[in-house]
Amino acid sequence: MPSSGPNSWPDPAPAARPRSRRRVVVTGLGVVAPCGIGVAAYWEGLLAEPPKGERQVLDFVAEDYFDSPKDARRTDRFAQFAIACAAMALEQAGDLHVNPARAGVLLGTGVGGLHTLEEQILVYYQKDPRRVSPFLVPMMMANAGAAAISMRYGFQGPCETTVTACAAGTHAVGNAARLIMDDRCDVMLTGGSEASTTATALQGFTNMTAASKTGICRPFDRDRDGLIMAEAGAVLVLEELEHARGRGAPILGEVMGSASTADAYHITAPSPGGGGAVACIELALADAGVRAGDIRHINAHGTSTPLNDAAEAEALAKVFGLPGPAVTSTKGVTGHALGAAGAIEAVAVLLAIEHRLIPPTAGLRNLDPELPAIDVVTGGPRSWEPGPSLSNSFGFGGHNGTLVIGPPPA
Repeated sequence: MPSSGPNSWPDPAPAARPRSRRRVVVTGLGVVAPCGIGVAAYWEGLLAEPPKGERQVLDFVAEDYFDSPKDARRTDRFAQFAIACAAMALEQAGDLHVNPARAGVLLGTGVGGLHTLEEQILVYYQKDPRRVSPFLVPMMMANAGAAAISMRYGFQGPCETTVTACAAGTHAVGNAARLIMDDRCDVMLTGGSEASTTATALQGFTNMTAASKTGICRPFDRDRDGLIMAEAGAVLVLEELEHARGRGAPILGEVMGSASTADAYHITAPSPGGGGAVACIELALADAGVRAGDIRHINAHGTSTPLNDAAEAEALAKVFGLPGPAVTSTKGVTGHALGAAGAIEAVAVLLAIEHRLIPPTAGLRNLDPELPAIDVVTGGPRSWEPGPSLSNSFGFGGHNGTLVIGPPPA
């Protein structure tokens, strides 16, 4: 056992990013979210007032992304989102000119095919066991989305799924980027997808007192009372810099580095004081080869739960000082899409870079005076000069993930 014990994080003393490591850029984005389907609609939604209650994607037509309605019916909703997002992202990226053996897929999800699982359990108990769908297992398995994308586009490199609760999307993007940095792949499709707003899941979050009773997501607000469940998906096309330049691809930003740590503390609560988050953020900065003072914007995990927001605010204050960089939580609009949260938030950072605007933290009216006075963007979008930015995700089980995302390389 480590001598430091739980809730103690020794200095990892990481080395700075090797300068010879391959650089990773983003050349395509696809998103399905409650506030908009497609990048343009999603960005408009991030700047608008959100509805009350759980956030579901109301206008999604799965058949638009499949060869036949039958194929769509044989795919769980979370995988439908992933396939749709991949199609959007690849359309923006253009012809990849990639060796299939050096192209892969790495997606995150927190739950996988929960809709299918719930429906087929009811079939078993209320109808006839013999009527349980033979597609149950391939529809409910967490890797269904990644596998479907790999097969559809013929990508024969690594095809993997990360399942680390609310940090899964962030971990997926960071791990996918590393496969390119380490010269295993030239192109990766990565992100996350989640569609777990089923009746049972919603009741589970309510019974554990994690869900908001008021139906309002208020990150960092004194009156915050819990998260708002959401469904969503996002896929990013990651590409080695010179590979992208060689084919004249649009370059939207750079994945500069990432990190992953564990609180080793509690199955749902973050470690007091945000110690695990501090370690994760500092490791990500070192991996990206940047200093705390270089960071200009942070897309916070910001779930609107009392403990999580407090721990994250303390972590940000310890790493960056006060007031620190501009902070926003886009969950005020999107709700919390669990394993897809980090993916849609990485897209939000890239769009903030493109539009030179940081979206406000919707729902926040009165910054909690008990929290450190971090610089949370409220009231309306804020203009900024884009620079290195963070996207944080902290999941049940003590999973911490941080991405460092920068503007397109000069």
